[in-house]
Amino acid sequence: MNEMTTIDRTQRAYSPAAQAFLARKPALFINNEWVSSSHDKVIEVEDPTSGKIVGHVVDASDRDVDRAVAAARAAFDDGRWSGLPPMVRDRTMNRLADLLEANADLFAELEAIDNGKAKGMAGAVDVPGAISQLRFMAGWASKVAGETTAPYTMPAGAVFSYTLKEPVGVCAQIVPWNFPLLMAALKIAPALAAGCTIVLKPAEQTSITALKLADLVAEAGFPAGVLNVITGNGHTAGDRMVKHPDVDKIAFTGSTEIGKLINRNATETLKHVTLELGGKSPVVVMPDVDVAATAAGVSGAIWFNAGQVCVAGSRLYAHRSVFDQVLEGMAQNAPFWAPRASLDPEAHMGAIISKEQHDKVMGYIEAGKRDGASVALGGDAPSNGGGYFVNPTILVDVNPQMSVVREEIFGPVVVAQRFDDLDEVAREANNTCYGLGAGVWTKDATTMLKLAGKIKAGTVWGNCHAVIDAALPFGGYKESGIGHEQGRLGIEAYLETKTVIIQM
Repeated sequence: MNEMTTIDRTQRAYSPAAQAFLARKPALFINNEWVSSSHDKVIEVEDPTSGKIVGHVVDASDRDVDRAVAAARAAFDDGRWSGLPPMVRDRTMNRLADLLEANADLFAELEAIDNGKAKGMAGAVDVPGAISQLRFMAGWASKVAGETTAPYTMPAGAVFSYTLKEPVGVCAQIVPWNFPLLMAALKIAPALAAGCTIVLKPAEQTSITALKLADLVAEAGFPAGVLNVITGNGHTAGDRMVKHPDVDKIAFTGSTEIGKLINRNATETLKHVTLELGGKSPVVVMPDVDVAATAAGVSGAIWFNAGQVCVAGSRLYAHRSVFDQVLEGMAQNAPFWAPRASLDPEAHMGAIISKEQHDKVMGYIEAGKRDGASVALGGDAPSNGGGYFVNPTILVDVNPQMSVVREEIFGPVVVAQRFDDLDEVAREANNTCYGLGAGVWTKDATTMLKLAGKIKAGTVWGNCHAVIDAALPFGGYKESGIGHEQGRLGIEAYLETKTVIIQM
């Protein structure tokens, strides 16, 4: 990997628009207005490419959270959003999507600065994905409907009975730092389509694009209080949101550990909860594959977004007959994924989000080596002027007891293992507390269908990985989450069902 160490990882100059946004006074977006916090605490905005502080955002106080929830509560209770014709909600959401599209380049740049991901990838994946979430869910605003049902125990005509679908209410939405804008859109879109009101809290590490999105909310025509954006730490502002008595629904994407804590806290008032949590996704490669194409695919499955993906293909199971060839192919793909500055036009993989996460990833690699794993590729951090980079890494000679096999690393590290038969690899694929995603690479349709049935995961990809679409439900088995996002199930998560029975 000598060629990876000679790359200039110095961050490129920011555009004037990005500089101006980062220089803005820290504020919260409540009731369609930018307001000051009740105190002066702020959170530093760090560019992971350089390690430099490039701005500040509000670290919201309890009073700030209460103010945002009150705005959302008032907006929901008076029906200023839910009472509008569905056509108007649809059009308003599409206007927000149009504004996001018109500002796509700036959003991609801000995401790259704030998160460390390659701007090119943000422009190709994150921003278009956010736009598609808004547009798809906007169409559901006019498709939500109940039904009439004849009772089972009563004579015909005795009663008139039907069901209504109604918005659940005020939603507290907490999104992660790995896909800040995309995850924000994935949360707000179904809630808005359903007629809910929202308090959105981006991750404290990556709040910039959510704040920029708030700039577009009033311009798109949303009534005041419908979508409020506050920034702050999870253990303070996030905790206040989760426990707030006026919040009806919590949606969280993040670690399983924090998801469990949120779920426990939500039981005090039995709030509705959806959780999209961790993963340790298996990728199974059968002996009949086109090795070159498959190696490129499984490389992207783990090294895209520096492995900071909940469904990253972090456990590779390659059939013994092609194992060495697949690893050789991945090594040939590694230069494509060599970490670069996020604003480098040639970048495909950027920096790790923070020093804390960088040290965690490197700690896992060291733990793996101590436990007996061998480094087949990478395993090191390229030198750079303050940035948080990790080279694409493959660990071999691993076993299911090792922490690198059991635990979510959330970095560009794959553990590679051999297998001999279908039942064996299905058992190993399921030998985890997680069940978010899985990949199967084969030319044989029967093998594909058998493994898709055997593997316990919310999504199984065939000859691809981490493909998501707004129309297709996404959720996890086991400790990977509760409920689903996207598709029809995604909007159902923001609806209550009311039964009405009228005696005739």
